[in-house]
Amino acid sequence: MSVSQEVSSHLPYLRRFARALVGTREGGDAYVLATLEAMVAEPQRLHDSDDLRVSLYKLFLDVWFAAPNALHSGAGEALEDAGARRNLEAISLKPRVAFLLNALEGFDVEQVGDTLDISEQEAALLIDAANAEIAEQIATDVLIIEDEPLIAHDLRSIVEEMGHSVIGIARTHREAVSAIESRKLGLILADIQLADGSSGLDAVNEILGSFSTPVIFVTAYPERFLTGAPPEPAFLVAKPFSVESLKAVVSQALFFNRKSHPKSA
Repeated sequence: MSVSQEVSSHLPYLRRFARALVGTREGGDAYVLATLEAMVAEPQRLHDSDDLRVSLYKLFLDVWFAAPNALHSGAGEALEDAGARRNLEAISLKPRVAFLLNALEGFDVEQVGDTLDISEQEAALLIDAANAEIAEQIATDVLIIEDEPLIAHDLRSIVEEMGHSVIGIARTHREAVSAIESRKLGLILADIQLADGSSGLDAVNEILGSFSTPVIFVTAYPERFLTGAPPEPAFLVAKPFSVESLKAVVSQALFFNRKSHPKSA
């Protein structure tokens, strides 16, 4: 595959990133066009990294950081997801960029560091800072569906440390459905296999029949989730999980959710 063909394959994702960063389709696309013009003028700038995608995003950010408002047009159509846009604008600049590279574009921490010309440790700190800012601004009510008491306790501790409220811990399908009566949740953390042999997938399906909320499956059986069956899209954390990885997924799920509910007073 030629360089031009490989660059072309990355352009839809670069446009997505640009629109999320700038806030409008028009403004984001203008920066992508400016990036392509810079690439034509100085093609060697795409060869600074063994990873062409990293080089392309790095060039885009060089263009954007040089003039972060010059190509932004307030007349353009706003980012479709107004909730995500509000969340994004409240995050400090560098953590915002690092978060979008990691959460939206799927860059690992090393790639985020390479793209921003910082160390892997500094990249991790930026992502952590973004996650903390997100958690602070979109604290919500959480239902935990988990039959293992120690794991349920750990999940509660983690989400409460992030500023969220746990409205209940359910061990079975029946308990999960009962827990949400007259309550509007902002997030569900669910295991797949529950105490009485019932299914966390079935419980979540029934809950989502009443209202929409993001779901994170925390399970030792990821193959049971990856079937193409609903509920999708959803986030998946495999057991055993690290505290930081769970926090990151919680922040991502809430950030990109269109209809998150603030936690009860």
